[in-house]
Amino acid sequence: MGAKLVACPSLYLFVGDAVELSTEVFASSPQLEARLKTRYSHNLYMVQKSGVRRMRLSRGVTVVGLIVAMGVAPFSVQGQSDAKAKSVQTGKGHRFAAADYSGGKVFIVAADGTVEWEYKTGTCNDLWGLPNGNLLFNTGTGVMEITRDKKVVFSYESKSEIYACQRLANGNTFVGECNSGRLLEVEPTGTIVHEVKLLPEGKDGGHLFMRNARKLSNGNYLVTHYGEEVVREYDSNGKVVVEFSAPGGPHSAIRLPNGHTLIACGDLKKCAMVFEVNKDGRTIWKVAQDELPGISLKFMAGLQRLPNGNTVMSNWVGHGEYGKAPHLIEVTPNKEVVWTFQDHAAMKTIASVQILDTPGDAIKGEVHH
Repeated sequence: MGAKLVACPSLYLFVGDAVELSTEVFASSPQLEARLKTRYSHNLYMVQKSGVRRMRLSRGVTVVGLIVAMGVAPFSVQGQSDAKAKSVQTGKGHRFAAADYSGGKVFIVAADGTVEWEYKTGTCNDLWGLPNGNLLFNTGTGVMEITRDKKVVFSYESKSEIYACQRLANGNTFVGECNSGRLLEVEPTGTIVHEVKLLPEGKDGGHLFMRNARKLSNGNYLVTHYGEEVVREYDSNGKVVVEFSAPGGPHSAIRLPNGHTLIACGDLKKCAMVFEVNKDGRTIWKVAQDELPGISLKFMAGLQRLPNGNTVMSNWVGHGEYGKAPHLIEVTPNKEVVWTFQDHAAMKTIASVQILDTPGDAIKGEVHH
């Protein structure tokens, strides 16, 4: 059984196709009523039930958004089996693996929102759930593969910051080194078998040079250059093939089966967003910072395009934004929010997410993440 929201006695909160608030809740705070009317003017109306006047916020208003709009936390959270559970979900939950960058750990969360497995690590930005059940992830300056019984079966260490990793079909592991600007392919033994240099020998690209990167099925590499606010595709020799502007600083980029590129941007310009571009760089789909009702995008980090066309996005809530928005958001192609997840007690900032209850082999390129 998933977590359920329990209203404070004076709030009278009901969650169904709509959210209703008894006007008694406004007695001590007239500003609250005005704030809600301003924020939700497009889908708010008053109803009368059993002689009690209520404010109804129609479908599309999430509980998380309502909490943010009210500026308070009027809920306690309970689970059927654990009254101390802290996760809050709207919509149908997923089982997923994720990386908590600020919390220094990776974990697996059940569909009911409970953490079922976790492993302490460094500042992890990229994570993969492999077909064998293991997790592959970066550790700040390295990459590691861990079994479910927490045995290390692959490890690569570097002097450079690392924000990208990927298990390839040939069994090698792709690694993106930020400071050195190197794109590497590493054998299971730890031997580097291929290297692409994006910077001159000896030059330090700095903390902002590179974030997520992927090796593509055509042999090229898709790289997010956060500080330059651009995504580039390179060939196997390091030559630029195509470049896409990414205002706000790209953190992740995915090449989709249709040839489009899905990009998540951070907060360099305070305009966090997720957008999809075609081969010519034209934006054909976009979720802007304040476009989703009641949800603010803080810093968009991880991404996954699901087989049904929905997009799961990790809303990284660092840089002073802890606890101010849901960690994960799933939207349809029409940008309807169908799932949100947050657990600010168990985790701080989710930088990478992979949904585990949808089909697809990550090594064969069937997981677009």
